[in-house]
Amino acid sequence: MEKEKSDLKIMEEMERKELQDRYIRFDWAIKRLLRQKANFDVLDGFLTVMLNEKIKIVEILESEGNQERADDKFNRVDIKALNSKGEIILVEIQNTREIHYLERILYGVAKAITEHISLGEDYEKIRKVYSISILYFDLGTGTDYIYHGQNQFIGVHTGDQLRVNTCERDVLVSRLPAEIFPEYILIRVNEFDKTALTPLDEWIEYLKDGTIRPDTTVPGLKEAREKLKYYSMSPGERLVYIRHLEDINIQNDAIHTSKLEGRIEGLAEGKAEGIAEGKAEGLAEGLCQVASKMKKAGVDIATIATCTGLSEETILSL
Repeated sequence: MEKEKSDLKIMEEMERKELQDRYIRFDWAIKRLLRQKANFDVLDGFLTVMLNEKIKIVEILESEGNQERADDKFNRVDIKALNSKGEIILVEIQNTREIHYLERILYGVAKAITEHISLGEDYEKIRKVYSISILYFDLGTGTDYIYHGQNQFIGVHTGDQLRVNTCERDVLVSRLPAEIFPEYILIRVNEFDKTALTPLDEWIEYLKDGTIRPDTTVPGLKEAREKLKYYSMSPGERLVYIRHLEDINIQNDAIHTSKLEGRIEGLAEGKAEGIAEGKAEGLAEGLCQVASKMKKAGVDIATIATCTGLSEETILSL
């Protein structure tokens, strides 16, 4: 009897320890906690590792693109920050598939640039923008879990990089276009399946599994161990957080179900033409079901259209 009590106590202690070491998902942290100046060091560390240079955030910027709204609870989370060099950094987490995602991030970068230059100002006032996308869906085909895009002008015949003359502090200097044009980083979180050996790997491991090593020295993660603990939230905050996780699971399950139904119905047609048509019809029907559920849950029409690819007219008719 005493042994059973002792074993139960040990199990309870282990469970308590496991919960104490549970960390808040990064999407929720960005939305709620990392906007606070006291927690900028976590974001500084993340960006330093991602961009491979020392980054210091001095301000979280507000714009139409990153204001918190009732309809953003599961689909996208944005943070728009200004670093110590005056550059704009956009961080976006996408939990569910979006067909035109590349077009979306291009639009977001263009909007960030135009929001921070007034009509009539010199073009030299344009700020460089870094766009970092943390993706929890399959964006396309590729073997890596992180991709970096940067503008370059390469000689068609010579293969050299063009340097352009620009004015900086009233002096004519030569710069690479990459120093001016936006940079894009796409992180395909679900593709990470190896042992974390580098600071970058440790960050991706946290993004995927929510785990942080006790002995980590990685910039941002050592601060996150103290500031992003699950039990640092109040009971009310934990309840809202758990509902956020449930929303993500429901959304992913609904989309997976619609894709599966589309495949099954398509295969049942038997012929090549029937397969194609059946897949399309099955997927369309599945998407309509997803849209209908989202509509009943109170998600706004524009967000449903973005998630499903259906027209607003179709969604209103459901």
